[in-house]
Amino acid sequence: MSAKSVETIVESGTEIFIPLNKLKKSPRNARKTPHSEAAIEALVASIAAKGILQNLVVEPELDGEGAATGFYLVTVGEGRRLAQLLRVKRKEIKKTEPIRCIVDTANDAHEISLDENVTRENMHPADQFEAFKRLADERGFGAEEIAARFGVTAQVVRQRLRLAAVSPRLMQVYRNGELTLEQLMAFALTEDHARQEAVFDRLSYHRDASTIRRLLTETHVPATDRRVRFVGIEAYVETGGTVLRDLFTEDRGGYLEDVALLDLLVKAKLGREADALRTAEGWKWTEPHLDFPHAHGLRRVYPHQVELSAEDEAALEAARNEVAQLSEWHQTVDEIPNHVDVRFCELEAEIDRLEAKRHAYDPDDVVRGGAFVILGHDGDLRIERGFIRPEDDKPRSQPEQAGEASELLEADGADGEAAEGGEEGEESATDDEEEDCPLSDLLVRDLTAYRTLGLRLNLSEHPNIAIVAVTHALAAQIFYVGANAHVVGIQPVRTDLASHADGIEDTAPGKVWADRHANWARQLPRDVAGLWTFVVDLDHDSRMVLFAHCAAFTVNAVKLPWERRPHVLATADRLAQAVELDMIGYWRPTARSYLGRVTKARIMDAVREGAGAEAAERIADMKKRDMADAAEQLLAATGWLPALLRTPKPDQKRVGETPQDQTGAVLRFGRAPDRRAADRLS
Repeated sequence: MSAKSVETIVESGTEIFIPLNKLKKSPRNARKTPHSEAAIEALVASIAAKGILQNLVVEPELDGEGAATGFYLVTVGEGRRLAQLLRVKRKEIKKTEPIRCIVDTANDAHEISLDENVTRENMHPADQFEAFKRLADERGFGAEEIAARFGVTAQVVRQRLRLAAVSPRLMQVYRNGELTLEQLMAFALTEDHARQEAVFDRLSYHRDASTIRRLLTETHVPATDRRVRFVGIEAYVETGGTVLRDLFTEDRGGYLEDVALLDLLVKAKLGREADALRTAEGWKWTEPHLDFPHAHGLRRVYPHQVELSAEDEAALEAARNEVAQLSEWHQTVDEIPNHVDVRFCELEAEIDRLEAKRHAYDPDDVVRGGAFVILGHDGDLRIERGFIRPEDDKPRSQPEQAGEASELLEADGADGEAAEGGEEGEESATDDEEEDCPLSDLLVRDLTAYRTLGLRLNLSEHPNIAIVAVTHALAAQIFYVGANAHVVGIQPVRTDLASHADGIEDTAPGKVWADRHANWARQLPRDVAGLWTFVVDLDHDSRMVLFAHCAAFTVNAVKLPWERRPHVLATADRLAQAVELDMIGYWRPTARSYLGRVTKARIMDAVREGAGAEAAERIADMKKRDMADAAEQLLAATGWLPALLRTPKPDQKRVGETPQDQTGAVLRFGRAPDRRAADRLS
């Protein structure tokens, strides 16, 4: 009997095996959207591991005369047919592979297909998570093997296994619909059921995933912490430390759980670095500190210029000549060869080493002085040298001969307040803050500390304006008792900016200021008795630069929450105008400096103002951390600044005031007015 005649007698409901190459897609299949590649891959993996678990439903194909053609149309199971065809293409099976099918000619094919895709309910995700866990626990399958059997990635399997490890109590809450999948994923950050349940019990109205993650990790240290960068996460793990990793979000390296161990490693490494420095340089003492001890109360000395030895001068000249020669040889090359680039780096390091020899501490200061070895805010080592303890100081024959230049011009920190707050200074602003919430007191203090640093740097470059500022300070105190409107404290009173803005001394402008101060300290005579002669012998320009630096040292425009100094802050604005302060050169809006510490509404306002409404809309639906990171990139080249850091534009000419009114005092003394200076100072 022919195959065609056999097909005509197959009854509806019969189970038969049909060669794969005899199956076709039914034109009456209700699913018109093609199966996704991922879905087909999952079916391929499942069939390869377990075979086809559900029969295909087919009907015979009939020609125009109603006779069977020998082919069958797949009413239910088109995805399984496509998966088998892909296996044929990969040469896993033959094209004639027998497929178990049920023939159905009694029902409408389109209705059967529609019923297959509509009247079914997917299993609850919690059931899926626990089913994966049973495969791992009972059958010993690893993530890779489970992934291969179900056509998903190993990462997806790990995520589902982690979700299955959530506390049974919270899993039941999820089944009851009282937790979302996103919230459950946040709880899966840790496998500690007691910790999960404790955080759940602390939640009130705000149950967003970011809040849950923050509460779960509040006793941990992120891998981005400066302490972790200093010791290295590998060293922490090798000594038995554990790292908590979030499988569902970018955790930037995870969270370190053993904070005590981390601190022990940091202390030990700082101690080793301090010992090595003492041995290498000969200091009497070296002290390791996590942060600079601003209240040390010690006198500080600085290195002085010394002549290089003939050997070092020759080596320095040779290194410079080689750099010049290499630069000339490769100036027309698009890409410098690796070995040449390495040589450039070696030469630059050698030049820096030799140049550093031009400044040296007095040997007597080294044998009785010491250095602080500090962990910088960027995770690098920071060394501050030249501190003399009172018991190691030289006996003083008379008061005016006792001091040195470093006593008068010591860098910020001798009498500053201790830094407040924790490792980062303050908690980041959370998503649930009110949109109209003002900036936090700590953030205001932070930003105004940076502005003060900018004012100091710019004022030190404008000696003529420094004179005006000092004169203003004197007049304000003498003629306006209690007005408290002077921004330059002529006492002089020093304000330690590092106690107000965490890490400010490690920033580029902070290092510029420290270098500028140290450069003056190196030039001044060691004995204060010679200071008068030194200042008198300076040329006018150099003397004015020194004066401007000393005046700038006293600038204080930091806004503290308990202080009410509106006139001081107004004067700071006038000073900023006068020195043409542009904070773009000293500060950038980053997730750490600003964007991660304000509300999402403020982030949106900043991006809208700096990068445009379209850019703001693109990040509107992001989570807080992602929004802050994206905003940092969007604002990087825009020059946007928060209002506290902007220099106000000079006021327009006041009504009824003439140029003669503004410069009349100068004219009365018979000198022509400096129009440019008058404009800046008005």
